[in-house]
Amino acid sequence: MQRLILMRHAEAERAPGPGSDRDRPLAARGRDDAAAMGRALAARGLRPDLALVSPAKRTRQTWDLLHDAFGDVQVRDDAALYNGEADTLRRLIEAAEDEAGCLMVVAHNPGIHLLAVEYLVEGAASPSILDRMSGGFPPGAAAIFGVDVAGRPTLEGYLQPRDLATG
Repeated sequence: MQRLILMRHAEAERAPGPGSDRDRPLAARGRDDAAAMGRALAARGLRPDLALVSPAKRTRQTWDLLHDAFGDVQVRDDAALYNGEADTLRRLIEAAEDEAGCLMVVAHNPGIHLLAVEYLVEGAASPSILDRMSGGFPPGAAAIFGVDVAGRPTLEGYLQPRDLATG
């Protein structure tokens, strides 16, 4: 694996009641944001070979809209990605790292955010980058890491839907 993209699902509808979190769909804004993020990533030459996607409805819908910009990509869902903690996400990434040059993970906070921060610390990111990332990982955001031969991640980019030109 030479590149890793960590992405939080796009904005979802509010949960209507207890027990329905896994089935929450994307909000209209989330659908627009996911499609725009897919186009923005593809325009930067970022096309995953393999995507690990949480089985929750909002992450699957986010992936479906991203996928439109990427074309044919192998996708795998894993129940452990649903609200998985950072160490769980890391284990899944490490298990798949030999299967793809570019691996994408579409999952949930807080795990996706905490893992991104862990990778920043491991990659000796600057205090300004750490400060920016510590401010949160909003819906639809993506952190792009280059991975060296020793497996060390270095931040190459951080995109949020609000940073993209709309229309």
